[in-house]
Amino acid sequence: MERYKNSELLLQKALELVPTGSQTFSKSHYAYPRHASPMFLERGKGSAVWDVDGHQYIDFVNSLLCVSLGYADEDINAAVMAQLQNGVSFSLPHRLEIEVAELLVDCIPSAEMVRFAKNGTDVTSAAIRLARAYTGREHVAVGGYHGWQDWYIGSTTRDLGVPGAVKALTHTFKYNDLTSLETLFSQFPKQIAAVILEPMTFDLPKPGYLDDVKKLCEREGALLIFDEMITGFRFALGGAQEYFNVVPHLSTFGKGMANGFPLSAIVGQRDIMKSMDDIFFSGTFGGETMSLAAAKATLLKMRAKDVAGDLIRKGEALKVSVEKLIREQQLEDYCSISGFPSWTLLAIKDTPNYTGLELKSLFIQECALRGILMNATHNLSYAHSDQDIQRLLEVYGEVLPILKEVSENKLLASRLKGDVLKPVFKVR
Repeated sequence: MERYKNSELLLQKALELVPTGSQTFSKSHYAYPRHASPMFLERGKGSAVWDVDGHQYIDFVNSLLCVSLGYADEDINAAVMAQLQNGVSFSLPHRLEIEVAELLVDCIPSAEMVRFAKNGTDVTSAAIRLARAYTGREHVAVGGYHGWQDWYIGSTTRDLGVPGAVKALTHTFKYNDLTSLETLFSQFPKQIAAVILEPMTFDLPKPGYLDDVKKLCEREGALLIFDEMITGFRFALGGAQEYFNVVPHLSTFGKGMANGFPLSAIVGQRDIMKSMDDIFFSGTFGGETMSLAAAKATLLKMRAKDVAGDLIRKGEALKVSVEKLIREQQLEDYCSISGFPSWTLLAIKDTPNYTGLELKSLFIQECALRGILMNATHNLSYAHSDQDIQRLLEVYGEVLPILKEVSENKLLASRLKGDVLKPVFKVR
């Protein structure tokens, strides 16, 4: 499409220099239909972004949930710029490491000690190494998505390059199915070091489920690790563990903690975290001060403004309205919405004529043409206004019936102006 001319030129150049043309699968042409949606963004402010062709969008992707307060938030920018004047990385630790750690200990129930890194994969991998060192065991039970390192990705269909010996140590279980986890403990008695899971994705935990998982872990001598990359600071300031009142032994946080600046953290019980003295977990940029300054300002603003409560309020209104639209337009065979209010999924379903991936390609195209950047999850930020939510609902009122029309009349070939999305792997 001529609309995305500059995006296409940049993508062509990127594909010559960068495998997949992006640093992140979920930001690449695997996740957005080439020729039918923007491929590169130029800038952002608040809830809005502009692509390299000058088109403006209300962004409901928010850098995969990293932008929690909004793009170029003035309070965060001011904190970062002030620190920039004094230096970014130093030869010894900086006081910000202590100050941000104190904030996390103050708000996260499981946090007695804290270590920082840059990405979610860094700290989930650190949690697994720490659990193995602490328990003297090697096997791991996983539920959800936990990054790209061998110990986890070997359990998915994207396991190329992972040694078989590593794959053999990781085992998946079904969320909300305690029996599937009990079975793993039976198959590997006194061998499982840790159970790591996302405390919630798009299905609420059954009553007592998270409590029962913790009891099972303690009975079997394994550590319980909550991967709160997404749920942290979004379900409550202290994450899903605060919201559901279940405290794990270790937890990992990141994404929105620093409003888009690269920072992650592993937190947990003091006696377990002290084993960090003996394992090797170290990185040059763990104490980088601009991200820590951003995190300090972000956490203080989240607490002062009750950001989690605001996201829940807006998300609940969005979810209820989408459910009503689906019901009134008789779209139940084509889409559904699920999840916690501040992070919901609009699932595009397979139909007799097209796969959900084909229809999702059209959905992204049509939303983008109407000024909505969307990849089927509603990653709300504090900057989203009620007017933004209302505009999204108006767009859905136009776009979702198109999916039904196209599917019933086999019109996809004439309506989709770009490529069909490519599958990566399904983890949720």
